[in-house]
Amino acid sequence: MLDKFRAQARARRAERRAHADYTGGVYGSLLAASVVVGASTLGAFPRLELALLLLTTGIVFWLAHVHAQLFGARMAQRSLSRGSVLQVCREEWPIVEAAVPPTVAVLISPLLGLDVQGAAWLALAVALISQMGWATAAARRAGAVWHQVVLTDAVNLVIGLLIVALKLALKH
Repeated sequence: MLDKFRAQARARRAERRAHADYTGGVYGSLLAASVVVGASTLGAFPRLELALLLLTTGIVFWLAHVHAQLFGARMAQRSLSRGSVLQVCREEWPIVEAAVPPTVAVLISPLLGLDVQGAAWLALAVALISQMGWATAAARRAGAVWHQVVLTDAVNLVIGLLIVALKLALKH
């Protein structure tokens, strides 16, 4: 009986992975990058504040997306159930997941000997690399051929370079 339950749980996880949507990951990575760029003045604990800003922004935007999905689109089509709410929460969770790697980068930056500006640049680099990773995974999952994957990466690289240019222009 327990083996049957485990097999069913594995099958459900495989099904969710097969239909994974990476939109939230790409969006969340861009969001994290924009948070790093926008964090111009931090107080007495800049690393902690930047880490908290990254995570809380990810969570707030996740909640905004869940709210929009549930009350914008889903309610117009059908009534809400506990299952549909949990499904939307899972579908939008990559927005929060995308905030974790840059947050970790900020938190480990002292171990790498980086000052606060170095920590911000590291977090930005991690967010942009993550963005490209999510986009590549999405393209491959969608069955894109190699030149489409390269094009996807090129577009995401250009977006990333625009974000870096913005950070340089803001000089913080």
